[in-house]
Amino acid sequence: MFAPYGEAMLLSPRYGSGSLADVVPSLLARLGVDAETDRLGFDLDGVRRVCLLMVDGLGAEQLAAHPQEAPFLNLHRAAITAGFPTTTATSLSSVGAGLPPGQHGVVGYQVSIPGHPGLMNSLQWKLQSSANPHDLPEELVPEQFQPIPTAFERARDAGVRMMHVGPAIQNGSGLTRACLRGAAFQQSWSAADLATETISGLAADGPTLIYSYYGDLDLIGHVRGPNSPAWRLELRNVDHIASTIASELPHDGALIVVSDHSMVEVKRRFDYDMLPELREGVRLLGGEPRMRFLYTDDGAVHDVQSSWQRALGSHFTIVTKDEAISRGWFGPTVSSAASGRIGDLLALANDGSAVVRSRAESIAATLIGHHGSLTSAELLVPACVIRPHQS
Repeated sequence: MFAPYGEAMLLSPRYGSGSLADVVPSLLARLGVDAETDRLGFDLDGVRRVCLLMVDGLGAEQLAAHPQEAPFLNLHRAAITAGFPTTTATSLSSVGAGLPPGQHGVVGYQVSIPGHPGLMNSLQWKLQSSANPHDLPEELVPEQFQPIPTAFERARDAGVRMMHVGPAIQNGSGLTRACLRGAAFQQSWSAADLATETISGLAADGPTLIYSYYGDLDLIGHVRGPNSPAWRLELRNVDHIASTIASELPHDGALIVVSDHSMVEVKRRFDYDMLPELREGVRLLGGEPRMRFLYTDDGAVHDVQSSWQRALGSHFTIVTKDEAISRGWFGPTVSSAASGRIGDLLALANDGSAVVRSRAESIAATLIGHHGSLTSAELLVPACVIRPHQS
């Protein structure tokens, strides 16, 4: 699991035995879907109705460090890994599709799509060069971009009642259509509404899987920082939501609480827009501040790798696409389509550092909290399993 590079101890995702991509297939196996395999071994004997609560931006190490803010979740604390990169679009895709990134193809936040001049924002599902996000070229139509049946679709087709509770922006979004399709959508207006709609959905009889998404902790972590008083207070809200849902679980129900990634407070910023040595030979800079994709000019890979490593020193690990794939960071299988979206080079933060863009990404450059790399603080996420008799 552990792989040292330079000054860092970067981890590798546990695909196939303990990652986000394994969660829904494992739950479906326990709900009686014959074609699925339980890879996680959660205590779910007799369970027929499950809520999978996705808390955006909560790391396993963060949770363990805040027992007073989250006493309920800490009673049930366990950990799995996210995938790579540790970013929302990739992680939510792994959950809904039940596949590692190398198979579902949502391999990062901002990625280059072969044949297009700019970057694609995977979370917003639009090309930077397009003013109309609904006018997508054929290869970016979500159901064609990710054509493999999702885990949610497989569940629905096997007779499991599937429900997605979340904010309106997720209803029919490109990311939902690509990797979270197959569940009936129910909009939530607030934290209380999320809990209420989830509890209501669990009241129906029969095999049920409800995916409920909560995003406010991630927002506060980015803006105020993952160590701020506001973040700690928001964690109390998360704990209350979880305990409220757990208190209303049916006798054959279970609550599984996971997250898509954790977050690191950035202490050191390298500004790509102000450092010529970082821009030389780089055609496009994708990814995000703690995990950058470098799309290089023809023949410039090794020169760019050397110049970035000199400029960033031990604060970043710079690897080629082939190295990242061979180390299994995107999963055991990487499709040709997915490979074409990965940068020629990858720059991973080893400590509290980030590569920002003060001009091109002015808002993101000022944020306090970031994620994307493979440090334990970012990769390890909670996997809390709560049964009625435990709540």
